[in-house]
Amino acid sequence: MARNTAAKAPITSPLGDAEQDITGKVLQGTLLDMIDLHLVAKQAHWNVLGSHFRSVHLQLDELVTAARGFADDVAERAATLGVPPDGRAATVAEGSGVPGIDAGWRQDREVIRAVVDALEAVIRRLRGRIDETDKTDLVTQDLLISIAQELEKSHWMWQAQLD
Repeated sequence: MARNTAAKAPITSPLGDAEQDITGKVLQGTLLDMIDLHLVAKQAHWNVLGSHFRSVHLQLDELVTAARGFADDVAERAATLGVPPDGRAATVAEGSGVPGIDAGWRQDREVIRAVVDALEAVIRRLRGRIDETDKTDLVTQDLLISIAQELEKSHWMWQAQLD
């Protein structure tokens, strides 16, 4: 994890170096996924078409708002632990595990499938990160659990539209 290389870090951490490093990597990965999830949902929001346009369009706004909030919570947790968060576009493009969505107009059912797939990928990665923080930082683990809970609920609601 890229830590401040100054002789004395400006933000001290309650964690030991090894725990800070592991937890910082977990938070950074989660930050990238949350930023990218927001971007994928916004791209879909702008380009959705179909008979369920309005409901999908509005539901995408809810996902965008949630992902933005989660990104901020995760970034602030990293900063709290003395790990500078990196949400630059190039960093997101390089490190996110969120499946993208193609450019151009997309039918509502195609958008719903893309969102379900994106949420599945994010949740799978998030659950792995929850396991990683079990021994390093329970406060961060609690944050990740609360994010997973909300994303899993959202996943269910998106998935229910495919039947």
